[in-house]
Amino acid sequence: MTPEQIAALPYRPNVGIMLINGDGLIFAAQRLDAPRLLGKPVAAWQMPQGGVDAGEDPRTAALRELHEETGVPPALVQVLAETPDWLTYDLPHDVVPRIWKGRFRGQKQKWFLLRYLGQDDQINLDQEHPEFSAWRWISADEMIDAIVPFKRDIYRQVVDIFRPHLA
Repeated sequence: MTPEQIAALPYRPNVGIMLINGDGLIFAAQRLDAPRLLGKPVAAWQMPQGGVDAGEDPRTAALRELHEETGVPPALVQVLAETPDWLTYDLPHDVVPRIWKGRFRGQKQKWFLLRYLGQDDQINLDQEHPEFSAWRWISADEMIDAIVPFKRDIYRQVVDIFRPHLA
C-alpha cells in the first residue's frame, strides 16, 4: 500500500484500559502475537485494549475486553475516569496490510482508568482466545518504555491524563 492509500484509511474504533492496583501501579501484559505482527522478535508489553462492536458503548466494550483478555470481571474493578476525547495512533506503514485486512490506518481509542479490587491470583491470561503470555504491575514510566515505539505517544497522553491516580 502506498502512503497515500494508508492516509485515506479510517481509524478502527477501540478502547484501552489502564488497570491500576491499590498502589497505583499499572497492569502490563506481554503480547503473544507481536513478533508475527511486527515482523521481528520484540517483547511488546501493553495495557489491555480491544475493538468496539457495532452499537456498543465504549465503557461496556472496555469492561468486556478486560474480562476477555485477563479474566477480570466487572465486579472486580471500579471505573475511576475516562479520557475526555478519542485519541489516535497510526500503525507503521509496513504493518497496515498485515492487520485488520488492511482496512485501517491505526486506531482511535477511548481510554478508561479502572482500579483493580481483586487479588493477583484472580487475573487469568489463559482465556478462550489468549492475547498475552505474561503480566506484571509497573510504574507509568516503565509502561511508556515497554510499549512498542509507534504507541509511545498515545501512552504518554493516557499517562498524563490519568497521572493523579498513579504511583
